[in-house]
Amino acid sequence: MSHIERTLILVKPDGVARGLAGEVLRRVEAKGYTLAGAELLVPSEELLAQHYAEHVGKPFYAPLVEFMSSGPVLAIVAQGERVIEGFRVLAGETDPTTAAPGTIRGDFGRDWGAKVIQNIVHGSDSPQSAEREIALWFPQL
Repeated sequence: MSHIERTLILVKPDGVARGLAGEVLRRVEAKGYTLAGAELLVPSEELLAQHYAEHVGKPFYAPLVEFMSSGPVLAIVAQGERVIEGFRVLAGETDPTTAAPGTIRGDFGRDWGAKVIQNIVHGSDSPQSAEREIALWFPQL
């Protein structure tokens, strides 16, 4: 049974600054997913407030928005069979220190005691999140 879905992938400012956007795209495409949209942008605080709405008021919210608006982000809509689950496996655990080697975060993420973990990528965690996030970042899709 085919279960084609879409997900939002963000290559965060640390990934773009370190020249890893191409490597993330390579891994996504090598897995067999296709790109339905891509845009390089510095996200506004308004967009980030909507994207991270569930975190507003938490202690890490302000540093997270500061980090995510500190430079360009590559926003990608990828699609394919079980792409949400598949990309989360490619990305690895949120904490780059414990993420498995071979995953994006395990290979490239850094935890240097910064205010915000620099873990290279974001991927939607459910079909509902993917739909909401894609509508925010790519209203035209």
